[in-house]
Amino acid sequence: MTIPQRTGLLGGTFDPVHRGHVAVAEAVRKAFDLDRVLLVPARVPPHRRAAPVAPPADRFAMVKLAVDERPGVAASDLELADPTPAYTTETLQRMLDAGEVPTQLFFITGADAFAEIATWRGYPALLDQAHFVVVSRPGHDLQALRRALPEVASRFREAGLGVNPQPPDGRRTAIFSLEADTPDIASSVIRHRLSAGGAIDDLVPDGVARYIREHHLYTPAPPGRRLA
Repeated sequence: MTIPQRTGLLGGTFDPVHRGHVAVAEAVRKAFDLDRVLLVPARVPPHRRAAPVAPPADRFAMVKLAVDERPGVAASDLELADPTPAYTTETLQRMLDAGEVPTQLFFITGADAFAEIATWRGYPALLDQAHFVVVSRPGHDLQALRRALPEVASRFREAGLGVNPQPPDGRRTAIFSLEADTPDIASSVIRHRLSAGGAIDDLVPDGVARYIREHHLYTPAPPGRRLA
């Protein structure tokens, strides 16, 4: 009998992936003693009005480079094959259909995104598909989130390094709030810097910076290079 792995899922556009994403994955992996954390780029993000700037293949390649040689952290193409919007409830169901167990799955999201959880497809039932790990973000009080969602407030638990957080009981999923000291970086800032000719080495892993330069992403095409 195969024992299910304790798996974290960090979804996003990753346009591009940056040091903040990697730091969050590492913080959650350590806090919950996870076997692995998968970074899952969305082909079609459901909550973003504008289409991603970089193609799906490039965003996936950058995620792979960002987590290269980081034990317990990997890139996943789970959402790249589907041309329709990647809804969290559907991604989690794919994991469950593949044999994962809800209480061994940890869906990672920022406090800013979780503040809109009531608008997500499948709410509130999707909270039964996995534990949710809500990571602190500047300007978003985790306690205020709990007060804003009274219908699920009883499922909130605080977590932290060395706390060994526990769900309300062994059979039901929980919502864990995690205060993590991670870099406050936005992909939009990286794209803006690149469009202005600025450096981004302090914002993205080295391999990602090289990939962006080599593939001329987020910058005007150089003279003589035709766009596909």
